Amino acid sequence: MSTTKWTLDASHSEVTFKIKHMMISNVSGTFAKFDVQAETEGDDFTKAKISFTADVNSINTNSEQRDGHLKSPDFFDTEKFPQIKFVSTKMVLDGSDYKLTGDLTIKDVTKSLTFDVEFGGIAKDPWGNTKAGFTISGKINRKDFGLTWNAATEAGGVLVGEELKMHAEIQLQK
Repeated sequence: MSTTKWTLDASHSEVTFKIKHMMISNVSGTFAKFDVQAETEGDDFTKAKISFTADVNSINTNSEQRDGHLKSPDFFDTEKFPQIKFVSTKMVLDGSDYKLTGDLTIKDVTKSLTFDVEFGGIAKDPWGNTKAGFTISGKINRKDFGLTWNAATEAGGVLVGEELKMHAEIQLQK
């Protein structure tokens, strides 16, 4: 069977995240610029080779001041580390969905993580292009990647939670 190359359909994809603020609510954000590439055997995503990159300078949390702080050495240090990278090591079928495991690199730290992948299916659009849809979710402990900045609150809590909830809607095209 031949190798199929899939590229990101950026206009039908998004990468978002949520993290606790003051331990009482969530702050949401997005990465406006990112890329996904995949290689499969035919249309079978089992054992797919997947790579993801996000331009950290494209982070948007609806607060210019917060975005600037996130880009600073306190957090992502985008001057030294402008990209977040993920390279799959395995993708296994889990019922009708997948578990995607791979190496996530944030700053200069790489850790193996597993994400849940809901497979939306494969379809042809009205112009004859073959598309595949995925909903990807998972949790990342920011401290595991050296993102340790925090501040105490008056009530004795912390300003920023440790666990980041990641969510992506990804549409790929052949």
